Amino acid sequence: MTIQNQDAAFHTDVTRSYLADPRTYLTDGGFETSMLFLEGFDLPAFAACVLLEDGAARAAMNRYFDRYLAMAEAAGTGFVLDTNTWRSGTQWADAVGRSPGQMEEFTREAVRFAEAIRERWKDRVSPILVNGVIGPAGDAYDGTLTMDAAAAEAIHAPQIALLGSCGVDLVSALTFGSLSEAIGFARASVKAGVPVAISFTVETDGRLPDGTPLERAVRETDAATGGAPLYYMINCAHPEHFRHVLTDEAWCDRIRGVRANASRLSHAELDEAETLDDGDPDEFGALHAALSRQLPSLKVVGGCCGTDHRHVGCMAHAMLSQTAA
Repeated sequence: MTIQNQDAAFHTDVTRSYLADPRTYLTDGGFETSMLFLEGFDLPAFAACVLLEDGAARAAMNRYFDRYLAMAEAAGTGFVLDTNTWRSGTQWADAVGRSPGQMEEFTREAVRFAEAIRERWKDRVSPILVNGVIGPAGDAYDGTLTMDAAAAEAIHAPQIALLGSCGVDLVSALTFGSLSEAIGFARASVKAGVPVAISFTVETDGRLPDGTPLERAVRETDAATGGAPLYYMINCAHPEHFRHVLTDEAWCDRIRGVRANASRLSHAELDEAETLDDGDPDEFGALHAALSRQLPSLKVVGGCCGTDHRHVGCMAHAMLSQTAA
């Protein structure tokens, strides 16, 4: 099964080349958990955009991304470089303690920050795609917080349009746990003319927090948007939570990205945790080698909560060794 909409007018030359490239691309690990637990920075409402105000935090972010780009250089892969904008939408202004205007400036500066990293690495890793990251409008883990697709489109459209105007290569909806919100987000991206990837989070049973089976989420988002997403991803869940729902059916070809959690804990347990559960990096790598056999169309891999350069390094080694063999 091919990417349904890969020739649509709103897909750029960059994203067409990216999709046609046979290589698996790397991305980073658990950015927010790394900044909070490993680097010791405060993230109000878990919003990492505020780190752009702090010189020491900016230095830590540069070191953080340099580790992952060095892995991509060694492995000979491309790289998907996220902006730290998961919670920089204006709807988060009150929770973060900033004005809507400040939140918009965080988004602009996050793209500039990512572009500076790309410029620094462009001769060693190619291509590097700047990926505008947007999180759900509410708590990603709370399946009771629902909105219809029209409301979701209205909420997310301004940040998608702003990221597009800043020149990102694509936008990604990360940790989305609601089918209707994913549909609204994809529709807003199409209207803004920005290529989009949708990444769902799932509970320990492989279903979205709103109870939707993953297969249904993929099929119905495609049906409602004319196959608008470049592809789908799974993130913020341990591989053991979702690999049992990945079949050899055609819908799984639409899942081309995985960014898993290090921990097997449920979302509810992670919400209550005061320390970081970083799991087992070696096992994490082995599980991703197995996932790549289940998902032969896998395009981009990295980590999510609790992961760092060790996990992504083990994952890259296990997957690339398997490919070489």
